[in-house]
Amino acid sequence: MRIARFVVDSDPLYGVVDGEPGSEEITVINGDPFFNGVEPTHVKHKLEDVRLLAPIIPRSKVIGVGRNFAEHAAELGNEVPQYPLLFIKPNTAVIGPNDPIVLPEFSEEISFEAELCVVIGRICKDVPEERADDVIFGYTCGNDLTARDVQKTDLQWARAKGFDTSAPLGPWIETELDPDDVAIQARLNGELRQDGNTTQMIRGVRELVSIVSHAFTLLPGDVIMTGTPAGVGLISEGDRIEVEVEGIGRLSNQAVRR
Repeated sequence: MRIARFVVDSDPLYGVVDGEPGSEEITVINGDPFFNGVEPTHVKHKLEDVRLLAPIIPRSKVIGVGRNFAEHAAELGNEVPQYPLLFIKPNTAVIGPNDPIVLPEFSEEISFEAELCVVIGRICKDVPEERADDVIFGYTCGNDLTARDVQKTDLQWARAKGFDTSAPLGPWIETELDPDDVAIQARLNGELRQDGNTTQMIRGVRELVSIVSHAFTLLPGDVIMTGTPAGVGLISEGDRIEVEVEGIGRLSNQAVRR
């Protein structure tokens, strides 16, 4: 099931997306699916007639996992950490499909990172790996934008990875994905730059959910970004970066300076 968040006139709504590319429809659901469940109404719209938003604005946090693909760690001259390298992005970093990535004035080296993202469905803590599926609501595409120059000079990652618009998410949440063997790709101005698979992860999705939940209490709508494959690169004003995750869809954003 594909659950999207969108606007038609003014107030954001949630809906279920059905149909094949080019002829998709979105059926409005009652309220917030994280608390009300999925209750379809009789109201439908053509997908082309609505504006998709970030499928979720996390109520508390986006948790990132650094260096979870060995080849990505190597391409930046880093070793694979013995324990997952966790960091947090604020919810103000989140934007949706086709929203602009605003390049911050304090950085000249903004890098894209295509990622599979896990959306948490209920309050949880200290989740055993074998119970991880019980707390996962679904999956979406994400782009873990990073100010590489600031990451080096600050020696910690809050500003480098947490600036406004640094966490594009979308286009919707897929609730029925098996994350064990899923392709992850990124295209810069149409050119394929990243082409990986979740089979290359050092730690898989369920292990990550367990590890993260032992560090933080997770709330409905929290997002875990699970790491990026090799091939990351820098973006400039005017560039368009597209993240595609097999079984979910494509997330596209253009970079601007203001």
